[in-house]
Amino acid sequence: MDGLRQRFLMCRPTYFAVDYAINPWMDPTAPVDTALAVRQWELLRRTYLDLGHQVELIDPLPGLPDMVFAANGATVIDGHAMAVQFRDPQRADEAPAYRSWLERSGFEVSDPKHVNEGEGDVLLVGDHLLAGTGFRTSHAAHARLQETFGYPVVTLHLVDPRFYHLDTALTVLDEQTVAYLPEAFSPGSRAVLRRLFPDAVHATTADAEVLGLNAVSDGRHVVLPEQATGLTGQLRDRGYLTIGVDLSELRKAGGGPKCCTLRLRQGRADR
Repeated sequence: MDGLRQRFLMCRPTYFAVDYAINPWMDPTAPVDTALAVRQWELLRRTYLDLGHQVELIDPLPGLPDMVFAANGATVIDGHAMAVQFRDPQRADEAPAYRSWLERSGFEVSDPKHVNEGEGDVLLVGDHLLAGTGFRTSHAAHARLQETFGYPVVTLHLVDPRFYHLDTALTVLDEQTVAYLPEAFSPGSRAVLRRLFPDAVHATTADAEVLGLNAVSDGRHVVLPEQATGLTGQLRDRGYLTIGVDLSELRKAGGGPKCCTLRLRQGRADR
C-alpha cells in the first residue's frame, strides 16, 4: 500500500532556544545549538518532500522560540481549523500568527474558547478524534472539538509529565492502528485504548523517552526519531517502512517530528 500524500505546515527554527522551562525536557541552563536545530529540521522537511508530501511554511517570529512546533498551532480537519489557546504565556503570541496564516490560506477558523494546544493533543484516527488532557489541553476543549468538527471525541487522560501532549505518548499509524506507551495514560484511558485498538503497538519507556512516539505516518511510511530503535523494529515487523531522523537538538525543548508538523486536511478524501 502506498502512503497517502499529505500537506503539512512547518516553521523553520530560526529563533529556536530554550529560554524558559514549561515542560520537564526544558533546561534553560543547558547549551542549545540553533544552527544544528535548523539543519536537523531541514532534513525532516526534505524527508517529507522526498516522500512526495507538500510542505507549506509559516514565517518564524523573533521572541517565539517554540514556534517551530507547528503541530500546536491548530487542529485542521476537512478544510476547517480550530485555533489554539496556549496554557503558558510564553507561547501565547504563536496563536494569532498561526491563525492569521490559516485564514490567509483559505481555511475557515473557529475560536477555541478553552485552552487547547492543537494537534499536540488532538489526533484523528479513522472517524474518531483522540483528545488528550491532564497537562495542557483542558477537558472542556474536547466538547468544543466535537461540536466544531462533528467527529466523536475520545478523551484520554495523560499522567506522566514527560509526556505532556498526546502526540508524545501516542502516534496514529493508519486509520485503524496506533502505537502508544500504556504507562503514560490513566488506568481508565488504558482500558479505552485496549478496547479501541486491540492490535496496537505498545512502545517501551526507553523509546518514548527519546520521543519515538512523536512520529508522523502517512499510512505506509513512518518518520520517527532514529534513536527509537526498539519501536522502529516493531513497526517494521508490522510492515511499515520507517525513516529515522535526528531531532536531538529540538528534543531539548520536548519536540520531535510530529511536534514540528501540522497536518492540513483539506477534505475527507485527504485523510
